[in-house]
Amino acid sequence: MIFPLSISKDPFFTFPIREFSLRWYSDFFQNSRWTQSLWNSVVTAAASTVISTILGTMAALGLSRPSFPLRKLVMALILSPMIMPVVIVAVGAYLFFGFLGLTNTRTGLILAHVALSMPFVVVTVMSSLSTYDSNLSRAGASLGAGPFSVFRSVTLPLIFPGVVSGALLAFAVSFDEVIVALFMTGAEQRTLPVQMFSGIRDQINPTIMAAASLLTICSISLFVILTVFSQRRKT
Repeated sequence: MIFPLSISKDPFFTFPIREFSLRWYSDFFQNSRWTQSLWNSVVTAAASTVISTILGTMAALGLSRPSFPLRKLVMALILSPMIMPVVIVAVGAYLFFGFLGLTNTRTGLILAHVALSMPFVVVTVMSSLSTYDSNLSRAGASLGAGPFSVFRSVTLPLIFPGVVSGALLAFAVSFDEVIVALFMTGAEQRTLPVQMFSGIRDQINPTIMAAASLLTICSISLFVILTVFSQRRKT
């Protein structure tokens, strides 16, 4: 229903649609509130994806070793944002980053989204490492390669589909997240989901349907890419 309503010419929700138009997509891209919120979402999601992918991959490499100290405890702490209700995470992030003076800042929102998205990277990379033969790393080290060279030349190419899958999931989690963003953002850092929530609460118009359609297309695209890399990882 979202897609047909987004191309309806009527300024209110009616079905069946009497006349089609792209006026609401035009309104979306010409309205500074919508374009700024879209830009905020893209920048926040991209930055949190990069950070969470790097940290999540490093954490997965360490946790994949049986000799890692307090392995179960660290794993539980990393995965806790996936288990706890998001509103509890949002309140905790608001209090913690408020103490640091990072509420209503893009930096605080990015760091909060890193905490939410990094567990997905850890899970997917550890899944790839479960089929990784550690003898390959030992062979590289025996030939004189350092730890970083072994990771770059041996480990990373083999687990790359898992890393990309985790990065895509991290981007999707950050781009679509609304509850933590409601607590952490001000007017200038408002993301697209927060803008949609505010629009539904204050005044409903079909521009929200255009925004929802764009979010749906983005989610479908990420799902297709994720499926492709998942198939590559299995082969």
